[in-house]
Amino acid sequence: MTAETAETAIRPYRIAIEQHQLDDLRDRLARTRWPDQLPGADWDYGVPLPYLQDLAEYWRTSYDWRTHEARLNTFPQYTTTIDGANVHFLHVRSPEPDATPLIITHGWPGSVAEFLDILGPLTDPRTHGGDPRDAFHVVAPSIPGYGFSGPTSQLHWDYRRVARAWAELMNRLGYPRYGAQGGDWGSGISRELGLAAPTRVIGVHVNTSPTFPTGDPATLDTIDRERLDTWARHQAETSGYTAVQATRPHTVGYALTDSPVGQLAWIIEKFREWTDCDSSLPEDAVPRDHLLTNVMLYWLTATAGSSARLYKESARNGWTEATPSTIPTGMAVFPHDITLPVRAFAERIDNIVHWTEFDHGGHFAALEQPDLLVADIRTFFRSLADGWSEV
Repeated sequence: MTAETAETAIRPYRIAIEQHQLDDLRDRLARTRWPDQLPGADWDYGVPLPYLQDLAEYWRTSYDWRTHEARLNTFPQYTTTIDGANVHFLHVRSPEPDATPLIITHGWPGSVAEFLDILGPLTDPRTHGGDPRDAFHVVAPSIPGYGFSGPTSQLHWDYRRVARAWAELMNRLGYPRYGAQGGDWGSGISRELGLAAPTRVIGVHVNTSPTFPTGDPATLDTIDRERLDTWARHQAETSGYTAVQATRPHTVGYALTDSPVGQLAWIIEKFREWTDCDSSLPEDAVPRDHLLTNVMLYWLTATAGSSARLYKESARNGWTEATPSTIPTGMAVFPHDITLPVRAFAERIDNIVHWTEFDHGGHFAALEQPDLLVADIRTFFRSLADGWSEV
């Protein structure tokens, strides 16, 4: 690690939620004022009332935060201050001394809780039936404004500023060369990290499209045209959250910070729409307790509004404008994602050296298909192993 000052110090962190916060949550859930429900209304109107009532009651009476808090605390955690913002991160070093440093980034409405099932296989493949040469030292930060990195206290924390903060974080941790991986906002942040630190980033692996598809649709083949249509349907039918968070994040933040059921509905809708569900229930793709742990990281930290600000700041700083990148890039394509990459467009602005099409899985790959995601990350970075060294 680099020499520390009071400003750059890396501080050990342990999650310890006070009991009164959990008691307050249960009290609020018990006193929820429920809206009406139209007869026959399904998910296309939003989260159905009977489903949400059942999930909220499970949250109140059966979900045990302390179990999941303890699991999170099995991984080494730290905080540091970068560019005026508190940054919380998991830092799990591999027992393999020659492991590849890797920074992995979540998105919205995700959190570092997404990664709990992949940290072991990534850092210690020998114990998890893999090749020790595929080991990683993993850094998993919470985006400023999210979870235990939140809330932010300054304007202009867009995804490009987050990428620059990640470059500084990896420098402080003593990693001169490293890989980057992410989904949702994490894909764009990881790509931008390659642009911000091109001599340090050996490769970028993403499991959602890191850029908006732009180009002439007439040049596309059938598959890419269908994926462009998927983007269009998403914009027309399921992107209301984007419009709200990119324009008035504080207004929606009041409601979500005051009402746990509101926060639950705002997030759970996306897990139903963006995952590979066998039926209409998001827990067909992600276990119910995993869903609630992710929601808890927003609720307990009161970061609904500050996490939404990432949309506002990024939108006004040109989030649809992508600078071409020469960093080796790998794409893991899960078919039920709502931001499927359009390959012909992606290859025009990124140095695509690896592309994997899976036949199942969705937007939250680390939660839905951890084994497939881990295997693809290993394959991608293994292909780059001869092209870099830490010295």
